[in-house]
Amino acid sequence: MKLAMIGFGQAGGKVLDRFLEYDSSRGTGIIGHAVAVNSAKADLMGLDYVPNENRVLIGQSVVKGHGAGTEPELGEQCAKEDIEEIQSAIDQMVSSEIDAFLVIAGLGGGTGSGGAPILTEHLQRLYIEPVYGLGILPSRDEGGIYNRNAARSFQQFAEAVDNLLTFDNDSFKTGGESLDQGYAEINKEIVTRFGALFSAGEVDALGDNVAESVVDASEIINTLGDHGISSVGYASEPVDPHKESKGLLDRLRGGNEENGFSSSGDATNRITSLVRKATLGKLTLQCEVSSTERALLLVSGPPDALNRKGIDKARKWLENQTQCMEVRAGDYPLPNEQKVAAIVVLAGVTDVPRVKEMQRMAIEAEERREELKSQSEGDLEDLLKYGDNEQ
Repeated sequence: MKLAMIGFGQAGGKVLDRFLEYDSSRGTGIIGHAVAVNSAKADLMGLDYVPNENRVLIGQSVVKGHGAGTEPELGEQCAKEDIEEIQSAIDQMVSSEIDAFLVIAGLGGGTGSGGAPILTEHLQRLYIEPVYGLGILPSRDEGGIYNRNAARSFQQFAEAVDNLLTFDNDSFKTGGESLDQGYAEINKEIVTRFGALFSAGEVDALGDNVAESVVDASEIINTLGDHGISSVGYASEPVDPHKESKGLLDRLRGGNEENGFSSSGDATNRITSLVRKATLGKLTLQCEVSSTERALLLVSGPPDALNRKGIDKARKWLENQTQCMEVRAGDYPLPNEQKVAAIVVLAGVTDVPRVKEMQRMAIEAEERREELKSQSEGDLEDLLKYGDNEQ
Protein backbone atom coordinates (compact mmCIF):
# COMPACT_ATOMS: atom_id res chain seq x y z
CA MET A 1 0.00 0.00 0.00
CA LYS A 2 1.41 3.36 -1.01
CA LEU A 3 0.55 6.26 1.29
CA ALA A 4 0.94 10.01 1.31
CA MET A 5 1.64 10.65 5.01
CA ILE A 6 1.20 14.04 6.65
CA GLY A 7 2.43 14.43 10.22
CA PHE A 8 0.54 17.30 11.87
CA GLY A 9 1.89 18.83 15.08
CA GLN A 10 4.68 17.63 17.35
CA ALA A 11 3.49 14.05 17.91
CA GLY A 12 2.40 13.66 14.29
CA GLY A 13 5.78 14.82 12.99
CA LYS A 14 7.73 12.48 15.26
CA VAL A 15 5.61 9.48 14.30
CA LEU A 16 6.01 10.36 10.61
CA ASP A 17 9.79 10.51 11.15
CA ARG A 18 9.73 7.00 12.66
CA PHE A 19 7.62 5.74 9.74
CA LEU A 20 10.24 7.05 7.31
CA GLU A 21 12.99 5.34 9.31
CA TYR A 22 10.98 2.07 9.28
CA ASP A 23 10.32 2.37 5.55
CA SER A 24 13.99 3.01 4.80
CA SER A 25 15.44 0.27 7.01
CA ARG A 26 13.00 -2.44 5.89
CA GLY A 27 12.59 -1.36 2.28
CA THR A 28 8.80 -1.61 2.46
CA GLY A 29 8.09 1.28 0.10
CA ILE A 30 4.84 2.23 1.85
CA ILE A 31 5.51 5.99 1.89
CA GLY A 32 4.97 7.61 -1.47
CA HIS A 33 5.19 11.14 -0.07
CA ALA A 34 5.83 12.63 3.38
CA VAL A 35 5.04 16.11 4.71
CA ALA A 36 5.47 17.43 8.27
CA VAL A 37 3.31 20.39 9.35
CA ASN A 38 3.78 22.34 12.57
CA SER A 39 3.31 25.77 14.11
CA ALA A 40 6.50 25.31 16.19
CA LYS A 41 9.74 25.89 14.27
CA ALA A 42 11.88 23.99 16.80
CA ASP A 43 9.80 20.81 16.40
CA LEU A 44 10.25 20.85 12.62
CA MET A 45 14.00 21.38 12.98
CA GLY A 46 14.22 18.34 15.31
CA LEU A 47 13.07 15.85 12.66
CA ASP A 48 15.64 13.48 11.17
CA TYR A 49 14.09 11.88 8.08
CA VAL A 50 11.50 14.29 6.66
CA PRO A 51 13.09 16.21 3.75
CA ASN A 52 13.62 19.89 4.57
CA GLU A 53 11.53 21.00 1.61
CA ASN A 54 8.59 19.00 2.99
CA ARG A 55 8.58 20.66 6.42
CA VAL A 56 5.86 23.30 6.52
CA LEU A 57 5.79 25.98 9.23
CA ILE A 58 2.28 27.39 9.61
CA GLY A 59 0.68 30.21 11.58
CA GLN A 60 3.66 32.53 11.83
CA SER A 61 1.41 35.58 11.98
CA VAL A 62 -0.59 33.87 14.75
CA VAL A 63 1.98 32.18 17.02
CA LYS A 64 5.25 33.44 15.45
CA GLY A 65 6.82 29.98 15.23
CA HIS A 66 6.38 29.17 18.92
CA GLY A 67 3.57 26.61 18.60
CA ALA A 68 -0.08 26.51 19.60
CA GLY A 69 0.55 25.05 23.04
CA THR A 70 -2.58 23.31 24.27
CA GLU A 71 -4.99 25.56 22.36
CA PRO A 72 -6.72 23.67 19.51
CA GLU A 73 -8.41 26.91 18.40
CA LEU A 74 -4.97 28.32 17.60
CA GLY A 75 -4.02 25.14 15.74
CA GLU A 76 -7.22 25.40 13.70
CA GLN A 77 -6.53 29.07 12.93
CA CYS A 78 -2.96 28.29 11.83
CA ALA A 79 -4.14 25.50 9.53
CA LYS A 80 -6.81 27.65 7.90
CA GLU A 81 -4.42 30.55 7.41
CA ASP A 82 -1.73 28.51 5.66
CA ILE A 83 -3.67 25.67 4.02
CA GLU A 84 -2.25 26.66 0.62
CA GLU A 85 1.31 26.35 1.98
CA ILE A 86 0.51 22.81 3.11
CA GLN A 87 -1.09 22.04 -0.25
CA SER A 88 2.02 23.24 -2.10
CA ALA A 89 4.12 20.65 -0.22
CA ILE A 90 1.55 17.91 -0.93
CA ASP A 91 1.48 18.87 -4.63
CA GLN A 92 5.05 17.56 -5.01
CA MET A 93 3.75 13.98 -4.89
CA VAL A 94 2.80 11.84 -7.89
CA SER A 95 -0.87 11.34 -7.12
CA SER A 96 -1.26 8.40 -9.52
CA GLU A 97 1.09 6.37 -7.30
CA ILE A 98 -0.84 7.03 -4.07
CA ASP A 99 -3.45 4.61 -2.74
CA ALA A 100 -4.56 6.76 0.22
CA PHE A 101 -3.67 9.66 2.52
CA LEU A 102 -2.79 9.18 6.19
CA VAL A 103 -2.93 12.27 8.43
CA ILE A 104 -1.12 11.62 11.73
CA ALA A 105 -1.76 13.76 14.81
CA GLY A 106 -1.64 13.73 18.57
CA LEU A 107 -5.09 14.74 19.78
CA GLY A 108 -4.21 16.18 23.18
CA GLY A 109 -2.23 19.27 22.22
CA GLY A 110 -3.00 22.30 20.08
CA THR A 111 -1.55 22.19 16.57
CA GLY A 112 -2.41 18.60 15.67
CA SER A 113 -5.74 18.41 17.45
CA GLY A 114 -6.96 21.67 15.95
CA GLY A 115 -5.33 21.53 12.53
CA ALA A 116 -5.56 17.87 11.46
CA PRO A 117 -9.37 17.88 11.00
CA ILE A 118 -9.09 21.08 8.90
CA LEU A 119 -6.47 19.50 6.61
CA THR A 120 -8.49 16.30 6.34
CA GLU A 121 -11.61 18.16 5.18
CA HIS A 122 -9.45 20.01 2.64
CA LEU A 123 -8.00 16.76 1.24
CA GLN A 124 -11.47 15.19 1.02
CA ARG A 125 -12.58 18.04 -1.25
CA LEU A 126 -9.58 17.77 -3.58
CA TYR A 127 -8.83 14.05 -3.96
CA ILE A 128 -10.73 10.87 -4.76
CA GLU A 129 -8.31 8.68 -2.76
CA PRO A 130 -9.39 7.69 0.77
CA VAL A 131 -8.22 9.98 3.57
CA TYR A 132 -7.47 8.18 6.83
CA GLY A 133 -6.48 9.60 10.18
CA LEU A 134 -4.10 8.17 12.75
CA GLY A 135 -5.18 9.79 16.01
CA ILE A 136 -3.01 9.42 19.11
CA LEU A 137 -4.84 9.76 22.42
CA PRO A 138 -3.13 11.21 25.53
CA SER A 139 -2.74 9.03 28.61
CA ARG A 140 -5.07 9.58 31.55
CA ASP A 141 -2.37 11.12 33.74
CA GLU A 142 -1.49 13.83 31.19
CA GLY A 143 -4.26 15.91 32.73
CA GLY A 144 -7.75 17.19 32.14
CA ILE A 145 -6.87 19.78 29.50
CA TYR A 146 -5.27 17.17 27.22
CA ASN A 147 -8.22 14.82 27.56
CA ARG A 148 -10.60 17.73 26.96
CA ASN A 149 -8.75 18.59 23.76
CA ALA A 150 -8.67 14.95 22.69
CA ALA A 151 -12.41 14.44 23.21
CA ARG A 152 -13.17 17.46 21.03
CA SER A 153 -10.63 16.63 18.33
CA PHE A 154 -11.49 12.93 18.29
CA GLN A 155 -15.07 13.69 17.30
CA GLN A 156 -14.07 16.22 14.62
CA PHE A 157 -11.32 13.98 13.22
CA ALA A 158 -13.57 10.89 13.10
CA GLU A 159 -16.26 12.82 11.24
CA ALA A 160 -13.78 14.22 8.70
CA VAL A 161 -11.82 11.07 7.72
CA ASP A 162 -12.86 7.90 5.90
CA ASN A 163 -11.61 5.95 8.91
CA LEU A 164 -9.89 6.96 12.13
CA LEU A 165 -7.16 4.54 13.16
CA THR A 166 -6.62 5.15 16.85
CA PHE A 167 -3.70 4.62 19.23
CA ASP A 168 -4.15 5.11 22.97
CA ASN A 169 -0.92 6.13 24.73
CA ASP A 170 -2.40 5.03 28.03
CA SER A 171 -2.34 1.36 27.04
CA PHE A 172 1.32 1.36 26.08
CA LYS A 173 3.08 3.59 28.58
CA THR A 174 5.52 1.94 30.97
CA GLY A 175 7.07 3.19 34.20
CA GLY A 176 10.64 3.84 35.21
CA GLU A 177 11.75 5.75 32.11
CA SER A 178 12.29 9.34 31.06
CA LEU A 179 9.57 11.22 29.20
CA ASP A 180 11.52 11.13 25.93
CA GLN A 181 12.23 7.41 26.27
CA GLY A 182 8.58 6.75 27.02
CA TYR A 183 7.36 8.54 23.91
CA ALA A 184 10.08 6.91 21.80
CA GLU A 185 8.86 3.46 22.87
CA ILE A 186 5.25 4.41 22.18
CA ASN A 187 6.16 5.70 18.71
CA LYS A 188 7.96 2.44 18.04
CA GLU A 189 4.81 0.51 18.96
CA ILE A 190 2.74 2.68 16.62
CA VAL A 191 5.07 2.16 13.67
CA THR A 192 5.45 -1.60 14.30
CA ARG A 193 1.71 -2.20 14.14
CA PHE A 194 0.64 0.14 11.39
CA GLY A 195 3.83 -0.35 9.38
CA ALA A 196 3.25 -4.11 9.32
CA LEU A 197 -0.33 -3.55 8.17
CA PHE A 198 0.38 -1.08 5.38
CA SER A 199 3.37 -3.02 4.01
CA ALA A 200 1.21 -6.11 3.37
CA GLY A 201 0.92 -7.45 -0.15
CA GLU A 202 4.32 -6.41 -1.49
CA VAL A 203 5.98 -8.99 -3.76
CA ASP A 204 9.73 -9.45 -3.75
CA ALA A 205 11.70 -8.60 -6.87
CA LEU A 206 12.19 -12.24 -7.92
CA GLY A 207 8.60 -13.18 -7.22
CA ASP A 208 9.68 -16.29 -5.32
CA ASN A 209 7.59 -15.59 -2.24
CA VAL A 210 4.06 -14.78 -3.30
CA ALA A 211 1.35 -15.02 -0.69
CA GLU A 212 -1.17 -17.82 -1.01
CA SER A 213 -3.92 -15.34 -0.16
CA VAL A 214 -2.80 -11.79 -0.95
CA VAL A 215 -3.86 -8.91 1.28
CA ASP A 216 -3.20 -5.86 -0.89
CA ALA A 217 -4.17 -2.18 -0.78
CA SER A 218 -7.71 -2.84 -1.99
CA GLU A 219 -8.33 -5.36 0.81
CA ILE A 220 -7.16 -2.87 3.43
CA ILE A 221 -9.26 -0.08 1.88
CA ASN A 222 -12.35 -2.32 1.74
CA THR A 223 -11.86 -3.30 5.39
CA LEU A 224 -11.45 0.27 6.63
CA GLY A 225 -14.46 1.36 4.57
CA ASP A 226 -15.68 4.94 4.34
CA HIS A 227 -16.54 5.59 7.98
CA GLY A 228 -15.82 4.55 11.54
CA ILE A 229 -13.09 4.00 14.08
CA SER A 230 -10.52 1.21 13.95
CA SER A 231 -8.23 -0.56 16.38
CA VAL A 232 -5.28 -2.82 15.57
CA GLY A 233 -3.98 -5.83 17.46
CA TYR A 234 -0.51 -7.32 17.08
CA ALA A 235 1.33 -10.37 18.39
CA SER A 236 4.59 -12.02 17.30
CA GLU A 237 6.78 -15.00 18.12
CA PRO A 238 10.43 -15.55 17.11
CA VAL A 239 11.29 -18.48 14.82
CA ASP A 240 14.38 -19.81 13.14
CA PRO A 241 13.61 -19.68 9.41
CA HIS A 242 16.41 -22.15 8.63
CA LYS A 243 14.61 -24.81 10.66
CA GLU A 244 11.25 -24.19 8.98
CA SER A 245 11.96 -26.74 6.29
CA LYS A 246 8.68 -27.22 4.40
CA GLY A 247 8.40 -26.13 0.79
CA LEU A 248 5.56 -24.44 -1.07
CA LEU A 249 3.87 -27.75 -1.98
CA ASP A 250 3.77 -28.72 1.70
CA ARG A 251 2.33 -25.35 2.55
CA LEU A 252 -0.47 -25.81 0.02
CA ARG A 253 -1.20 -29.25 1.43
CA GLY A 254 -0.95 -28.02 4.99
CA GLY A 255 2.50 -29.51 5.58
CA ASN A 256 3.58 -32.91 6.83
CA GLU A 257 4.33 -34.42 10.19
CA GLU A 258 7.84 -35.59 9.43
CA ASN A 259 11.22 -34.41 10.62
CA GLY A 260 10.91 -30.64 10.21
CA PHE A 261 11.27 -28.30 13.15
CA SER A 262 7.64 -27.20 12.70
CA SER A 263 4.97 -29.71 11.70
CA SER A 264 1.70 -28.61 10.13
CA GLY A 265 0.02 -28.90 13.51
CA ASP A 266 2.70 -26.76 15.16
CA ALA A 267 2.41 -24.07 12.49
CA THR A 268 -1.39 -24.08 12.69
CA ASN A 269 -1.37 -23.83 16.47
CA ARG A 270 1.20 -21.03 16.40
CA ILE A 271 -0.87 -18.98 13.96
CA THR A 272 -4.17 -19.46 15.80
CA SER A 273 -2.49 -18.69 19.12
CA LEU A 274 -0.95 -15.45 17.79
CA VAL A 275 -4.25 -14.31 16.32
CA ARG A 276 -5.96 -14.87 19.68
CA LYS A 277 -3.26 -12.88 21.44
CA ALA A 278 -3.48 -10.07 18.90
CA THR A 279 -7.28 -9.87 19.21
CA LEU A 280 -7.76 -10.34 22.94
CA GLY A 281 -4.52 -8.73 24.11
CA LYS A 282 -3.34 -5.13 23.96
CA LEU A 283 -5.13 -3.33 21.11
CA THR A 284 -4.17 0.14 19.89
CA LEU A 285 -7.58 1.14 21.24
CA GLN A 286 -9.25 -1.19 23.72
CA CYS A 287 -12.77 -2.00 22.59
CA GLU A 288 -15.46 -4.64 22.73
CA VAL A 289 -14.44 -7.02 19.93
CA SER A 290 -18.05 -8.04 19.27
CA SER A 291 -18.86 -4.44 18.25
CA THR A 292 -16.64 -4.77 15.14
CA GLU A 293 -18.26 -4.11 11.77
CA ARG A 294 -15.43 -5.36 9.53
CA ALA A 295 -12.17 -7.19 10.27
CA LEU A 296 -8.92 -8.12 8.59
CA LEU A 297 -6.36 -10.73 9.59
CA LEU A 298 -2.81 -10.79 8.28
CA VAL A 299 -0.10 -13.31 9.21
CA SER A 300 3.49 -12.54 8.18
CA GLY A 301 6.78 -14.37 8.59
CA PRO A 302 9.14 -16.84 6.89
CA PRO A 303 7.27 -18.59 4.04
CA ASP A 304 7.74 -22.05 5.53
CA ALA A 305 6.25 -20.98 8.87
CA LEU A 306 2.93 -20.04 7.25
CA ASN A 307 0.15 -22.39 6.25
CA ARG A 308 -3.36 -22.06 4.91
CA LYS A 309 -4.95 -24.30 7.50
CA GLY A 310 -3.82 -22.11 10.38
CA ILE A 311 -5.01 -18.91 8.67
CA ASP A 312 -8.40 -20.44 7.80
CA LYS A 313 -8.85 -21.67 11.35
CA ALA A 314 -7.87 -18.28 12.76
CA ARG A 315 -10.23 -16.47 10.40
CA LYS A 316 -13.18 -18.63 11.51
CA TRP A 317 -12.31 -17.97 15.15
CA LEU A 318 -12.15 -14.21 14.44
CA GLU A 319 -15.55 -14.36 12.72
CA ASN A 320 -17.02 -15.91 15.87
CA GLN A 321 -15.39 -13.31 18.13
CA THR A 322 -16.43 -10.29 16.07
CA GLN A 323 -19.82 -11.73 15.12
CA CYS A 324 -19.48 -10.22 11.66
CA MET A 325 -19.26 -12.01 8.32
CA GLU A 326 -16.97 -9.46 6.65
CA VAL A 327 -13.60 -10.86 7.77
CA ARG A 328 -10.72 -10.83 5.29
CA ALA A 329 -7.56 -12.86 5.81
CA GLY A 330 -4.23 -13.50 4.14
CA ASP A 331 -0.52 -14.13 4.57
CA TYR A 332 2.55 -12.05 3.85
CA PRO A 333 5.71 -14.16 3.28
CA LEU A 334 8.95 -12.48 4.42
CA PRO A 335 11.90 -14.77 3.60
CA ASN A 336 14.43 -12.93 5.80
CA GLU A 337 12.12 -12.47 8.78
CA GLN A 338 12.98 -13.97 12.17
CA LYS A 339 9.46 -14.02 13.56
CA VAL A 340 5.85 -14.87 12.77
CA ALA A 341 3.46 -12.00 13.42
CA ALA A 342 -0.32 -11.64 13.40
CA ILE A 343 -1.96 -8.29 12.68
CA VAL A 344 -5.70 -7.94 13.33
CA VAL A 345 -7.69 -4.89 12.21
CA LEU A 346 -11.02 -4.29 13.93
CA ALA A 347 -12.82 -1.68 11.82
CA GLY A 348 -16.01 0.18 12.62
CA VAL A 349 -15.89 -0.56 16.36
CA THR A 350 -18.61 1.16 18.39
CA ASP A 351 -18.21 -0.06 21.97
CA VAL A 352 -15.10 1.82 23.16
CA PRO A 353 -14.92 2.47 26.94
CA ARG A 354 -11.80 4.66 26.61
CA VAL A 355 -13.57 7.18 24.39
CA LYS A 356 -16.53 7.36 26.77
CA GLU A 357 -14.16 7.87 29.69
CA MET A 358 -12.24 10.56 27.79
CA GLN A 359 -15.48 12.40 27.09
CA ARG A 360 -16.41 12.19 30.77
CA MET A 361 -13.00 13.55 31.78
CA ALA A 362 -13.41 16.37 29.26
CA ILE A 363 -16.80 17.36 30.75
CA GLU A 364 -15.38 17.28 34.28
CA ALA A 365 -12.37 19.36 33.21
CA GLU A 366 -14.62 21.95 31.57
CA GLU A 367 -16.88 22.14 34.63
CA ARG A 368 -13.84 22.53 36.89
CA ARG A 369 -12.44 25.25 34.63
CA GLU A 370 -15.70 27.21 34.79
CA GLU A 371 -15.82 26.74 38.57
CA LEU A 372 -12.27 28.04 39.01
CA LYS A 373 -12.93 30.94 36.66
CA SER A 374 -16.02 31.95 38.63
CA GLN A 375 -14.15 31.59 41.93
CA SER A 376 -11.23 33.63 40.63
CA GLU A 377 -13.52 36.41 39.42
CA GLY A 378 -15.24 36.46 42.83
CA ASP A 379 -11.92 36.56 44.68
CA LEU A 380 -10.69 39.39 42.45
CA GLU A 381 -13.89 41.34 43.05
CA ASP A 382 -13.50 40.88 46.83
CA LEU A 383 -9.86 41.98 46.63
CA LEU A 384 -10.72 45.14 44.73
CA LYS A 385 -13.56 45.94 47.13
CA TYR A 386 -11.10 45.55 50.04
CA GLY A 387 -8.75 47.94 48.32
CA ASP A 388 -11.53 50.49 47.88
CA ASN A 389 -12.45 50.23 51.57
CA GLU A 390 -8.85 50.83 52.58
CA GLN A 391 -8.81 54.04 50.59
